[in-house]
Amino acid sequence: MIIWLASYPKSGNTWIRALLTTLLYSKDSKCNFKNLSLIEQYPKRKHYEDFINNFQDFNQIKKAWIASQDKINVDQKLKILKTHHVNCKIGQYPFTSKSNTLGVIHIVRDPRNVVTSIKNHFSKGDYTEALKFITNENKVITNDWDVSTLISSWKTNYISWKAVNENYLLIKYEDLLLNLEKEFIKIINFLGKFEQINFEKNKIKEAISSSSFENFKKMEKDGSFKESATNKDTGGKKKFFYLGPNNDWKKLLDNNIRQEIEKKFKNEMQYLGYL
Repeated sequence: MIIWLASYPKSGNTWIRALLTTLLYSKDSKCNFKNLSLIEQYPKRKHYEDFINNFQDFNQIKKAWIASQDKINVDQKLKILKTHHVNCKIGQYPFTSKSNTLGVIHIVRDPRNVVTSIKNHFSKGDYTEALKFITNENKVITNDWDVSTLISSWKTNYISWKAVNENYLLIKYEDLLLNLEKEFIKIINFLGKFEQINFEKNKIKEAISSSSFENFKKMEKDGSFKESATNKDTGGKKKFFYLGPNNDWKKLLDNNIRQEIEKKFKNEMQYLGYL
């Protein structure tokens, strides 16, 4: 059964994956990016190889959502999967089902800071382009080597996962910055409802200490982080850990972009306490 680690891109999902894999799979409680693959991303090409032949054909992909998850769950063991996919239903095809989903850890970030990270990560020329990205209801992330992922807009992605009313945990990126230990313990306790997880508090502190943003940047510079996006202009890798806690929309966004985001996402931002 799957526990989804669900978020819109650039909202802290990789940070949570690093913390969890450090705590669950590292013998010395030290962050090792090699362990990130133990909480893998969905969808991936390997999940669909038995069901489709065109990994960019969304019509084929949607028909295989449930079958691919049935295959993942064939052993009936608990699995944590990262996803940026919107939790949607297209025609008769739902993204997931109760028989495949055990729970959801939903990570949300202020869209005014998401847009600044999107600009860098997806090589947008300016904030106007980045704004179009996060407000596009039909936004799909595509590449030549993997399965297309429908992320939709920041608003629709958030609403789609918020609608899960059973075994649901909301984690705000901003709360992680304010008190990481408190929020991380929430996540551990949530997972503990489904599988026994017993750790001494010092192990949690060690995992948090080794999973700092500065340490992530150092490990990325050393070449141990393999999930960085490619710079379309140079062909090299862009910094994945770019601004982190220094990503402050108050310093980066002009008023027009800020006002447009607050207008389009007003209800959701008010509910989350961003407005």
